[in-house]
Amino acid sequence: MPVSDAGRVAGVLIRSAAMAALLGVAISAVAAQHAETPASARLDAKVAADFLERVNAYAALHRKLEAAGPRLPDAATPQQIDQAQRELAARIQSARAGGARGDLFTPEVTVFVKGLLKQVFAGPDGQQLRSSIMDENVKFIALKVNQRYPDAIPFASMPPEVLAALPTLPEQMEYRFVGDQLILLDPHAHIIADFIPDAMPER
Repeated sequence: MPVSDAGRVAGVLIRSAAMAALLGVAISAVAAQHAETPASARLDAKVAADFLERVNAYAALHRKLEAAGPRLPDAATPQQIDQAQRELAARIQSARAGGARGDLFTPEVTVFVKGLLKQVFAGPDGQQLRSSIMDENVKFIALKVNQRYPDAIPFASMPPEVLAALPTLPEQMEYRFVGDQLILLDPHAHIIADFIPDAMPER
């Protein structure tokens, strides 16, 4: 083989080996990334699924107990609506007489939700989102599961960005902040189904 041809072949082989080495490094990096991500993603998916199973069970109980009550007339008065709401609350409170904090927001779900909120409020609009919630919010109030949401305390707004970051709830439930506590509110019965203390991330 002429020297010039041998040189070209050697150059091709060297470049091929270099490209193979770079490709191997890239594949290894991608493989390492995928080896780490699915584990945490699977854990988050499992925690979220467990949470949704719990809130859907609550929603099913709500629907059952709501159907057991008297039907409101089409032109119900505010007094009739309030009375029906309080009666529904009493039935739910009786059915969940042993309810405690953590029944819906389990320790795992609490960590998961706090992590989601931390990401949202750490974003570029975090301060604005925090202000829109806290401007209408109380500083602190002690809460209990199954208690009626205090009539004297207005609902703090929940920005769409915050709601979009959290697991979607059935229509029988809402997320709300009371002070720095995130609550699961049953708006039809006007009671607190569960809550997370210190859910609002620190500045």
